Amino acid sequence: MNKKLVFIAFVVSLGGFLFGFDAGIISGVMSFAGPEFELSEIQSGWVVSSPSFAAMFAMLFSGRLSDSIGRKKLLVFVAFLYAISAALSALATSYEMLYIARMIGGLAFGAALVLAPMYIAEIATAENRGKLVTLQQLNIVFGFFAAFLSNYFFNKYNSSESGFLTDDNVWRWMLGVELIPAILYFMFLFFVPKSPRWLYLKNRISEAKDVLIKLHGNDRGHIEVTSIEESINADKDKSKLKLTDLLKRSLRFILIIGLIIGVLQQITGINAVYFYATSIFKQTGIGTDAAFSSGVLLSTISVVFTFVAIYLIDRMGRRPLLLIGTAGIAISLLLCAYGFNQATYQLPKEKISQFEFSGSQKLMPFADKVYDNDIDFKNEIKSALGHVIYSKNDGVILEAATHINATLILIGILGFIACFAFSLGPVMWVLLSELYPLKYRGLAIGVIAFINSLISSLVQLIFPWELSNLGNALTFFIFGAIALVGFFILLKILPETKGKSLEALEKELVK
Repeated sequence: MNKKLVFIAFVVSLGGFLFGFDAGIISGVMSFAGPEFELSEIQSGWVVSSPSFAAMFAMLFSGRLSDSIGRKKLLVFVAFLYAISAALSALATSYEMLYIARMIGGLAFGAALVLAPMYIAEIATAENRGKLVTLQQLNIVFGFFAAFLSNYFFNKYNSSESGFLTDDNVWRWMLGVELIPAILYFMFLFFVPKSPRWLYLKNRISEAKDVLIKLHGNDRGHIEVTSIEESINADKDKSKLKLTDLLKRSLRFILIIGLIIGVLQQITGINAVYFYATSIFKQTGIGTDAAFSSGVLLSTISVVFTFVAIYLIDRMGRRPLLLIGTAGIAISLLLCAYGFNQATYQLPKEKISQFEFSGSQKLMPFADKVYDNDIDFKNEIKSALGHVIYSKNDGVILEAATHINATLILIGILGFIACFAFSLGPVMWVLLSELYPLKYRGLAIGVIAFINSLISSLVQLIFPWELSNLGNALTFFIFGAIALVGFFILLKILPETKGKSLEALEKELVK
């Protein structure tokens, strides 16, 4: 594969790295920032989900805006927003400042997640388009890996012996370190060319031809030129696009496919698991330190199986990867639900006496009492200690009380992450970059990404509430049941797009 193409695709998709880093880092941040600002469950959910809420508006408009000003120019502005968000988040002095700073980052990653696959698809050839677009998902999981590794080390060195890191400032360093990759992203973007297909949209034909020849060489460059010109000549309607244009009968089938995949990717709970990974692992009773290190394992699995997707997506195809992955997601989530359903909770008297936090003796009336579900146990402990003290010490409390097959839960969560990493994660963005004609691509991807991000923000917002009010078992069962329904829908309607030019796909799918 052309090394220049790989470099350009990797740089453009660095916005995905920053998204993954931000999403992964917050799972460790909330263990410290939540108690410091005395946040309720809904407030904690809003700090986590507010970037996704902002992202859905950026996703809706970024595609169309990039049609006007260019993919590259908008990506440079996105990198600038990432840097601003990282700095303000680290300096936040209140709950309001923290979520507003994170919403600025949400605007950035919302635009980046739409623009990167669109741009990459427009510079790639049919043979390597799947691999190159999947680089965005690879960058996302690299971002998660870097975030969980960063959180692990920050948590490790945040000890009573450390004079530098404390519970009051460690979360600021966790957030502030994102400034480094944001600045690098901004600088590297100046080395990528403008999208050749966007240049054609703007009637800058000679510039577009120059870019295509530099990217692909003389022979293949002219083949790409011919393919683009044939597609443009076939569509003489240059009228301004409206949102209602997506409702045309000719686009209905591909719009439905995009919407179903866009909803399914988030409604199965992937970002809830990523964003709250540390909290979820604490629920298994493995302890705070082990919860942080399990996050590193989780992100490592993501990286490994994203490489599997890159290897298989242009060999096996999009449809088999999505179907196998979605089935695996359903099985893994239902396994987690079963594991949590079998758990019991009991605080031994000797464990309570060993607790070192303030007010621990208030737990003595609950000593040796057996609970068959996590809701009753956590509610009684919270009522005794208060929400703030419980939030600061939930790891040690659950470690002492939980009797559960933690290995089963870990297998279920890692299975979910692995299946997502080679299917719904990367394949959704590949399909969205392929399904829609050039004229409608920015608008269609923006609308679907808007809905995708809306679902994501809602899932993240209510996830802490679900764990507190529905319990771990029912929460994971709901996610698993949704994934199972999604599998059967995709089995019925999903087409294959591998190995076909964007223009050939338009002839085949747009009736």
